[in-house]
Amino acid sequence: MKRLIGTLRGNIYAVVIINLLLAMLVYTLCRLEFYLVNKADFFPEVADLRTIFLGGLKFDLTAVLYSNIVYIAMMIIPFKFRYGNVYQKVAKWLFIVVNAICVIINLSDSVYFKFTGRRTTMSFFSEFQNDNNLGSVFAEGIVQYWYVSVTAVVIIALCALLYFRPDFSKRTPSRFRPWVYYTGNTIAMAVAVFFIVNGMRGGFGSFVRPITLSNANAFVTKPLEASIVLNTPFCMMRTIGNKPYSDPKYFKTEEEADKIFRPVVEPHPNGDFKRMNVVVIILESFSKEFVGELNKDLDGGKYEGFTPFLDSLIQHSLTFEYTFANGRKSIDAMPSVLSSIPRFYEPYFLTEYSNNKVSGLAGELSKKGYYTAFFHGAPNGSMGFEAFAKVSGFQQYFGMTEYGNDKDYDGTWAIWDEEFMQFYASKMGTFKEPFMTALFSASSHHPFHVPEKYKDIYKEDGIHPLHKCVKYSDNAIRKFFDNAKKQPWFNNTLFVITADHTNGLTRKEYTTDAGNFKVPIIFYTPNGDLKGRLPEIAEQIDVMPTILGYLNYDEPYLAFGRDLLDSTYTQHYAINNYDQTFQLFQDSLMYQFDGQNTKAVYNFISDIYLQNNLIDKVDAKKKDEAETKMKAMIQQYINRMTQNRLTYPSENDKK
Repeated sequence: MKRLIGTLRGNIYAVVIINLLLAMLVYTLCRLEFYLVNKADFFPEVADLRTIFLGGLKFDLTAVLYSNIVYIAMMIIPFKFRYGNVYQKVAKWLFIVVNAICVIINLSDSVYFKFTGRRTTMSFFSEFQNDNNLGSVFAEGIVQYWYVSVTAVVIIALCALLYFRPDFSKRTPSRFRPWVYYTGNTIAMAVAVFFIVNGMRGGFGSFVRPITLSNANAFVTKPLEASIVLNTPFCMMRTIGNKPYSDPKYFKTEEEADKIFRPVVEPHPNGDFKRMNVVVIILESFSKEFVGELNKDLDGGKYEGFTPFLDSLIQHSLTFEYTFANGRKSIDAMPSVLSSIPRFYEPYFLTEYSNNKVSGLAGELSKKGYYTAFFHGAPNGSMGFEAFAKVSGFQQYFGMTEYGNDKDYDGTWAIWDEEFMQFYASKMGTFKEPFMTALFSASSHHPFHVPEKYKDIYKEDGIHPLHKCVKYSDNAIRKFFDNAKKQPWFNNTLFVITADHTNGLTRKEYTTDAGNFKVPIIFYTPNGDLKGRLPEIAEQIDVMPTILGYLNYDEPYLAFGRDLLDSTYTQHYAINNYDQTFQLFQDSLMYQFDGQNTKAVYNFISDIYLQNNLIDKVDAKKKDEAETKMKAMIQQYINRMTQNRLTYPSENDKK
């Protein structure tokens, strides 16, 4: 064995291969840590973990080859100086540093995944490009998730300790004639390059397309499990300069797609336009799981939730039985709720099409003489909200700058919800009616703090640290309504309350592919003409057309959702996207579609844990109709996005 090791140390190609295998081991350990950290919340039951881990090796190889390409090049170039001691020390530390960075990226995502439900891509840097607090958030995360930090140190130390050190003392290039040395090593380098290129692509042959994030679905039974297969360096590398939108050509013409789905609303109002104020509140991380009034069937009717004020408001509001978000990030929600633009592939305003003209609730109501304003208590420019507010028709933006009192800053993200919502209610008292405003809350978020004065009131419950923040923000909403009721504009206002995405899910009913998108959607009017809980499906992109329909808006506009109050719609549905998998909720079934084929069908109502795949049992006609609808929506979305036709009218829409 000692002689074998000595022989391998003397062969520079053997050294490279062994060290790359070490990097592969490091990635596998990171995958194991990712799985264990998120097992309870997201992966309580995985059907075939062995297949997932073996499938992950394919993505690890690609990431290892890409990230270590400089190290590999240093080792295989056929020049004699590569055998020098200093040169090899530089190569060693390059290898360790590069793979240490990959370890940190991978393990950091095991924590960040709890808030996004997906592996991080390059869009992360666009999403937070205007935020200057990431350093403090990261530093606090190192302490809060100390076990992940310790794991990172151990794995990096293991990488450095097990680095296979070459020993060329008995095998130097001087032993060979120059022509033999350079010819042999040039051939060896060519062979190595061939395998490296194919390893990066994920397979051999010109017919093999380079693997992407969607290929992970081949190793899983549920889309969420694809995140175990993937690794974060791969996801980031594969999305550098990503342009996700290209015509899928499901239909030869737009006219064909229009027959299935046409995202143009041509209103037929039931009466005169109602000049009511509109207030839309988007709550950070308010999963439907948290709302007791929307979960009366849990725990034998004893489940209370964490939102006593919302519970009381819902009793006088209109809600729906099955309500879904269209995305998994905060930046997905604003286009969905306020412009009826769903999230397909990547968040809309992180794409190259973010400067497109778009329809928006603010822009449409501005045509009727409304004053419009958007409120977000974070530093101005955060998350790109200010930019999208402007492009979607909001006339004014109120952020941390306009609030004007940094003493109420939470130290991480924004002004505390209670203070900012009071500012919001009072500020609307100065607006000319009718007005349309929207607020995006911030306090129910990592690092899960509440103001000092509430620390003895909202305490950790031992289930999830987000719960105390939800209780605090729910109370902030109560105080907002207490203030609003005193305002002259209150009685003539339509309120809509929803959440941006889910987070902090702990119950098994909500940690499924369906549950991960369940958020509250609440319509409330002080006059009481919107009440009840309808046994229907609703989604965030329905908010804008429902508001406009309720107001008897009479001008055509573009929206991917539909008016939930319009009785002419006989079939209600919702669509969202899990990385590369689309989910359509229609009737009682959830269809999972990978862009080419339907991979799974579940009865999300009777089979709440999604344990029985009905793909071979569901009526073929129903499956084909659902698949065709998804294809029409995707093609319409992509073509209108790439052609800058997200508003009405365009020539193709004038029918």
